[in-house]
Formats: sequence, C-alpha cells, structure tokens
Amino acid sequence: MAVLSPSRRLRRTPFSDGVEAAGVKAYTVYNRMLLPTIFESVEADYRHLKDHVQVWDVAVERQVELRGPDAGRLMQMLTPRDLRRMLPGQCYYVPIVDETGGMLNDPVAVKLSEDRWWISIADSDLLLWVKGIANGYRLDVLVDEPDISPLAIQGPKADDLMARVFGDRIRDIRFFKFDMFQFMDKDLAIARSGYSKQGGFEIYIDGAEIGMPLWNALFDAGEDLNVRAGCPNGIERIEAGLLSYGNDMTDDNTPHECGLGRFCDTQTAIGCIGRDALLRVTKEGPVQEIRPISIDGDAVGPCDRPWPIFGGGRRVGQVTSAAWSPDFSTNVSIGMVRMTHWDPGTPLEVETPDGMRRAMVQESFWL
Repeated sequence: MAVLSPSRRLRRTPFSDGVEAAGVKAYTVYNRMLLPTIFESVEADYRHLKDHVQVWDVAVERQVELRGPDAGRLMQMLTPRDLRRMLPGQCYYVPIVDETGGMLNDPVAVKLSEDRWWISIADSDLLLWVKGIANGYRLDVLVDEPDISPLAIQGPKADDLMARVFGDRIRDIRFFKFDMFQFMDKDLAIARSGYSKQGGFEIYIDGAEIGMPLWNALFDAGEDLNVRAGCPNGIERIEAGLLSYGNDMTDDNTPHECGLGRFCDTQTAIGCIGRDALLRVTKEGPVQEIRPISIDGDAVGPCDRPWPIFGGGRRVGQVTSAAWSPDFSTNVSIGMVRMTHWDPGTPLEVETPDGMRRAMVQESFWL
C-alpha cells in the first residue's frame, strides 16, 4: 500500500511526539487526524494489551460539545436512547440516527451538567449534522468542537497505573461513570471506559499543553508495570464484538441491524428525529443483523473491503472485519447476515481474497 503524504490537513495530536518516540509503525486516518494502528506488530500489541497496560493516543475521538439551555433537548433529538434518567457524571453509549433511522455514529455521550454535553464521536462528520439540527430547529444551544483530546489507559494493570498518577480514588469510578481529577492544576474528566474489553480509563484532556507531561508521567509511573504505547487492536476488538463505524455499520444500517436495539428506547425517546422510522423497524424486526462468524483455515489477510457471505449457493451477507485470533486459534470476524442464515451453528462460505473459506455463525463473540 502506498505511503500517506504528510500534510497540515492531517492534524497532529498533543501526544504525537510520544507516539513517534515509541516507534509507531502504522497509522490510519480518523477524523482528519492520525490514529496509530501498530507499534511492535498487531499480534505482539494484542498480547501486551491483554497482559499489561497501554497508553493510547485517541485524540482522534473528537468531541461535539452541546452547551446552552436546549442542550439536553438537542441530545435527545439525536438518539433513540431515552436520556431522561441520565445524570451528570454519567456516560451513555448512544446510537445517533438520521430521519430514516440510519446510523450516523455510535459515540459515547458524556453529561457534564444539565446544559453541557460532550459527544465523543467515531470517524464521521457528525459535527455538521448536529449544527444543522440545532440551527434548523432554532435551538438555544452552542454546538462546537472544543480542544479536548482523549488519552486512553487500557489493560488489566490500568487501575494500578492510574492510581499512581491520580490517587486511589480513581479505583472508585464505576463503569461508564466519570469524575474530575487534577493534573498540573488542570481539571480533567476521567471515565472508566475505552475501546477494549481489557478494562481501563479515558482521560479527557482540555488543552494541548499538558498532553506530553501527562504522557511522560504515566510512563514514569508504570515502568515496572511494563507500560507501553498502544492503540485500538483489531484482533481484540473483533473478539469482543466492538463495532467500527464506517467498517461494520454505515448510515444504511439501523441500530437494530447492528445489534444495538438494547440501546433504543423508541417508545419513550420522545423527540428523536428518527423515532417514527425506528418504530416501524421495532414492529417489523430487522431482516439482517451483525453476527460473530468464525472462518476456517489459516490466518486471513486484512479485510479492507467487504467479503461476500454465501449460504446454500446464494449471497446472504458480508464480512466487514476479520483477523486471526491467537487465543482462540481461529479467524474471528464480524459479519452482517440475513435472517435466514443468522442462527448460531449455521454453516456459511466466505469469499476471501485468497478464495472461498468455510465459516460458521457463533453463539456469541469471543470475549
């Protein structure tokens, strides 16, 4: 694959110096920024993530900030998840849908106060959609992208590392909750969340000037914990069934097709723009859904385009993410499969770049 040419349009992050010093080997472009994808190797990074602790530059997870009297109303307009019981200090995983019920993003919503929210987005132009809704409905709310850069601490030793830098109170944060901590006289929101199933935290850093001092402090504190720079790992996320917007789902898919129906309170999410469309989906049910699929044979190559899935000689879906899993000794994958072939144990065939492979729908994801 050709090398990306550097450009100011590919924005650096407050942690780029640390990432480069750690020997990053590959990036992808995400929200017009560089997201690391490999340090030692995908397999070695995977093993280290599961055994130790990593510091991830995920400043690419840009925030869409809603601030003003109508911030809560606007947030509810964007998602079919009922937010009425959400309290300040909580984080919710929220499908964001358009007027047809199609997925526009699957971010984490962070409620800072009744009139201030952050939407921590996946790769998309969601800021423009939210600005359009706010202006079109003449809402009393400011929509902007603040200078907030998340840094993720992930892995089984994450609690120990964070406690050394921020104190033992960090251990009291519950899953998908956040609290405020100080570093260099700056107030930082720290949530127990992250794009892995290994456990950890996301630090929302306000302003670039403390980026590298915090990066260095974490590495100094975690030397005996075998701390390393890391990044979201393709093998681990597929094992865990963590979906990638733009890969495993697009605006052609509803939340129900993506297995996110449990995050949709369509009956009570009054005001959601896509509510009417999703009410029909809820009543009729989806005709295709995301499924975990094991693929036979040796390790498959990168899945950089959909791989057709066949059942009984006809196409019944597509694989959108795949990788060889060292821990489960099989090719793990995420696929969108039609209802006729989505039951666990159903045999399938997948057309990979190196030929047809036998495959099977699994009962659940591997982690």
